[in-house]
Amino acid sequence: MANSKQHGFSVSEGECLPLGATLTETGCNFAVHSPNAQQVLLCLFKQDTEEPIEYFELKAKTGEVWHGHIEGVTAGQLYGYRTQGENKPCNGNCFHPEKLLIDPYAKQLNRALHWNRKKYEGDSALMMPKCVVVADNNPPLTDDHQRPRTPLSETIIYEAHVKGLTKLHPDVPENLRGTYLGACQPAIIQHLKELGVTAVQFLPVMAFMPEPYITEKGLTNYWGYNPINYFCPEMRYAIDNPIAEFKTLVNKYHEAGLEVILDVVFNHTAEGGFDGQILSFKGFDNASFYLFEKDQHDLRNFEHYVNYSGCGNSVNTASPYVMKMAMDALRYWVSYMGVDGFRFDLAAGLGRDPYEFSSTSGFLTTLRQDPILAGVKLIAEPWDIGHGGYRLGEFPANWQEVNDKFRDTVKGFWRGDVGLTGEFATRLLGSRDIFPKGRRSIHSSVNNVTYHDGFTLHDLVCYSSRHNEANLEDNRDGHGHNLSANYGVEGPTKDENIIALREKQKRNLFATLILSQGIPHVLGGDELSRTQQGNNNAYCQDNEVNWSQWQLNELQQDFLAFCKQVIALRKSSIILTDLALKDDEYNLHHNVDEVNWYRPDGENKLDSDWQDPHKQSFAVELKGCPKHTDEHLLMIFNTYDHDVRFQLPSGIWTLELDTRYKKPSLQPKTKISNVFLQAYRSVTVFKRSCN
Repeated sequence: MANSKQHGFSVSEGECLPLGATLTETGCNFAVHSPNAQQVLLCLFKQDTEEPIEYFELKAKTGEVWHGHIEGVTAGQLYGYRTQGENKPCNGNCFHPEKLLIDPYAKQLNRALHWNRKKYEGDSALMMPKCVVVADNNPPLTDDHQRPRTPLSETIIYEAHVKGLTKLHPDVPENLRGTYLGACQPAIIQHLKELGVTAVQFLPVMAFMPEPYITEKGLTNYWGYNPINYFCPEMRYAIDNPIAEFKTLVNKYHEAGLEVILDVVFNHTAEGGFDGQILSFKGFDNASFYLFEKDQHDLRNFEHYVNYSGCGNSVNTASPYVMKMAMDALRYWVSYMGVDGFRFDLAAGLGRDPYEFSSTSGFLTTLRQDPILAGVKLIAEPWDIGHGGYRLGEFPANWQEVNDKFRDTVKGFWRGDVGLTGEFATRLLGSRDIFPKGRRSIHSSVNNVTYHDGFTLHDLVCYSSRHNEANLEDNRDGHGHNLSANYGVEGPTKDENIIALREKQKRNLFATLILSQGIPHVLGGDELSRTQQGNNNAYCQDNEVNWSQWQLNELQQDFLAFCKQVIALRKSSIILTDLALKDDEYNLHHNVDEVNWYRPDGENKLDSDWQDPHKQSFAVELKGCPKHTDEHLLMIFNTYDHDVRFQLPSGIWTLELDTRYKKPSLQPKTKISNVFLQAYRSVTVFKRSCN
């Protein structure tokens, strides 16, 4: 390599803050945290060929930060780091001068990171993408007034993958399919708006690397839950400039009134455990960045990484540096990139301080008081796989939580499992056993029937068992507790009776999701009847198994119309979106005077009725408070395999929804009093008529 006198560059001490690469009037300031390194080298590369052109030893160190100002560096310059020091992983130090490192504060990479064992062994520079010096690292967000700021009561989340959303869409230009710019094409936004969702929750878009063992099998980590950087938008979904293109997506969504929520992974990284790769964090400060098991003397054993994530390591978010980096990253995505919220993967790890969970952990407390982050949507996947890792209902009141008890109860109830009616009723009205009145909002529960991991809605009623052979793990991967049913035939069938029942069960499941109190979470593609061919762990399938299928047959078109109908019904109702009861002191107002539960004979349900495991049909009446709404609703649920005659409460009732009908156009706007014949395995919604 050349020395620091060539190519028009010169080096000075620079500043220790901000971390990362920051352009100045004359060059660029570089600052990186590495407290135990003996030497830090900044390496510059040619933009077109990635050939090395210069390296600089950062000779200035302030506290734990190495820094230097390089005069002559401009936007677009490629760079990386090498560190020297003790290379003894058993002591917690992984300094290795042959490993080119990604700057943890880099804002852009020049290409995606693909594992290549041959290119990694020895000098890893050929394998590693290069960091890009970016102009305007953190200008203020100019369109803050355009943020939708959708209230929690009106929020309906649509989970999507940037690539899978558009890869097969015929109305998206071919060169944009699978990209940020493709995801904000008019056809996509129109579909989302017509469906009625209010926010899109994207699977991870922060830079990641698929695991070596997956790559070497010829597969990939399609979902992206294996990060290598928390600031850089993933290059796999970009045409040229990932920052500009992602911001375009956000701005287009905001213009359409849609919010953008990111699924973020602060629980582990792509560097793996003791025998894993040195890509970034390990090479700068392995001992602080990760959690390690303790020996009999309560000392950290650096040969054994804590693995609360199941992915080889666990990020130590209790470390002051890691906490600062995570907060800086979240603020960057909100203030500069414009996102509206985050869903935190395996979020129990964020509350470990550092080993035991606390709802007042440093990370959760810091997040709550931050003036920028306090106002965005925060969604926890409230568990990890470590000891004491299941924490549903234990996050601070400003969080929403993914509710797996809702998921399992609703799936089991509609499958016909006995003994679930009482719990189903609890889930229907906001899971107040988990999120108590007065302490948590009724919008605390993020309700889902399906998620990216697990069966799609269509597969949930078509397969009794997982079929993950394509993952090349002998069908051992993926969850075995699916609470699914095939209704007579495993997989596709031409039996019209089975098909009709499957479609009705899809309507029942989707209607329950949308009609329940809390925030509905819709798996993108479910409205299109997307199938993964029975694969319930399709994380490694970058193909039509995962991509949304937009060419719909008549049956699929009917189900899409039904989904729109149910969402429109929810959005038209104050009670369905924001049920407020007199005995809930979380808010001072209430809009419902009475909640009544009925048996089919019209009598109030008794405790003994709820406890009878074989009673699988009931009605719930929601009577609005006249001061706030004149709504008066009745919902009936029947999971029996036979029709049930229901004695309705007094008055004239208008049928608003009946899942016996495969599409809205077939459903009559019937006015009924006295008795209604509820179809087997169905949901109905009535409104009380004034005359």
